[in-house]
Amino acid sequence: MRWVLTAACATLLSFALAPAADAKGCIKGAIVGGVAGHVAGHGKLGAAAGCVVGHHEANKAGKAKAQAPSGQK
Repeated sequence: MRWVLTAACATLLSFALAPAADAKGCIKGAIVGGVAGHVAGHGKLGAAAGCVVGHHEANKAGKAKAQAPSGQK
């Protein structure tokens, strides 16, 4: 029973000290990748790859939006 309490405290402490994650695109990519991976027989691998690709695409779109010229008058 003591190890359960120790594991729970360690998990809570790690979440409390971890920096905030920026998961733009990860959730959508993980869902799409998980479904595609499930069809291919590798659901978890597809979800992980989908998260990486989705995050990359969201960052790329964010940079393009930041560099777009604003409407000048």
